[in-house]
Amino acid sequence: MKKTVLLVVFAASMQVLSAQTVGELAAGYLRDLIRLDTSNPPGNESKVANYLKQVADREGIPAELLGPDAQRLNFVARLRGSGKQRPLLLMAHSDVVPVDRSQWTVDGFAAVEKDGFLYGRGAEDDKSLLAAELAVVVELKRRKTPLDRDIILVSEADEESGATGARWLIDNAWAKMDAEFALNEFATILETAGGAPVFQIQTAEKVPTRIRLTAHGVAGHGSLPREDNPVYHLSRAIVRLTEAAQPVQLNTTTRTYFRELTRLPDFAAMGPLVAQLEDPAKAESAAAALQKANAELGAMLHMSISPTMLNAGMRINVIPNTAEAQLDGRRMPGETMDEVFARLRKIVDDPAVTVEPAETVVYPPTEPSSLTTPLYLAMASVFRESNPKALVVPFLMRATTDGAWLRAKGMAVYGVPLFRTEGASRMHGNDERIGLDNLRHGAELLEKIVLKVAR
Repeated sequence: MKKTVLLVVFAASMQVLSAQTVGELAAGYLRDLIRLDTSNPPGNESKVANYLKQVADREGIPAELLGPDAQRLNFVARLRGSGKQRPLLLMAHSDVVPVDRSQWTVDGFAAVEKDGFLYGRGAEDDKSLLAAELAVVVELKRRKTPLDRDIILVSEADEESGATGARWLIDNAWAKMDAEFALNEFATILETAGGAPVFQIQTAEKVPTRIRLTAHGVAGHGSLPREDNPVYHLSRAIVRLTEAAQPVQLNTTTRTYFRELTRLPDFAAMGPLVAQLEDPAKAESAAAALQKANAELGAMLHMSISPTMLNAGMRINVIPNTAEAQLDGRRMPGETMDEVFARLRKIVDDPAVTVEPAETVVYPPTEPSSLTTPLYLAMASVFRESNPKALVVPFLMRATTDGAWLRAKGMAVYGVPLFRTEGASRMHGNDERIGLDNLRHGAELLEKIVLKVAR
């Protein structure tokens, strides 16, 4: 009798699970994922990998855990299709940035729900996407949906360096993730005053180019001002680099983006400036005006440089021998390291200051992903069906994702805009959150995209 009751209860619970929408599934998975603290450092992404494996095993989805570090494993699952077309890769990283608990109003790893929002580290970056991707794969498996291509789901560790994540998988398990194209993070739905949502599909990324400035001088007493004070030389070099105009570079992504964006009432006034970007004599001043009007747009036009770290001196009354600064540079996809550093040294123009690359992960420069693949066209179709007023545009990301490693292998990678902007972004900030309705709607959009491209 007891066994029969248990079977009935189990069957009833499975019916409830089967009745859930893909959006509800995603919300449940995100709650669980947020509660797994995968702050990097140290990462501990195996917490997420093991959770995903348990879900996959329960749903009958073939999956495995891979990686060189038992504490930082990657998750790879494959939902089999007929093989008529090459696979579709769904990817998202499982690590998150740390939480300063003193600055949060809620526990950053408790998945607190408040006023329709789900709070927690990773709610925006990037566990919301991972939850939506997992929900779609599970739902396709439960429905036994016939597919013309395999769907690969990868949750990778260590997004910043990729040493145990995407780079390691490419070097050691490429066959398990090789696909025609991939969906990844860092794209948003931009709301406009006119009511037309802008679906920004990320097709290209700027390249991290970290800079170290080292100023050299002669130590001495702080009571005697000296021209060979390295702090003075360093300060002047920083100002020169951050204030210098960098050359404007356009590509297929940015040309299309600006042309389409200025058709909207919100951005129509920028039309004359955008037209001047193609004129070498006017491009620099036009870019400066666009930067002043909208820093996000300005960052898409040229290399950006932000001072982030300083190191000088041991006592306030001692002029040091050296002073050092590190700057976060993001160069355009078409620029090489050699040409960039030659230009930066010319701008600094100070023999007392050396300008060199800081020790960091060297990301590959890549060409923008195509705007004509079946996946890009499927996304555009789904977004326009969701809102007749929608504008779909390719987007150049000012930062970088681990999708760069896949683009370097020749795979088309797209940041998929599933979630609306909800006020100021709290990504990497305090009280990171996502609206639950926003999450559910995004998961439903993702399901429609996958079905359109994979059936």
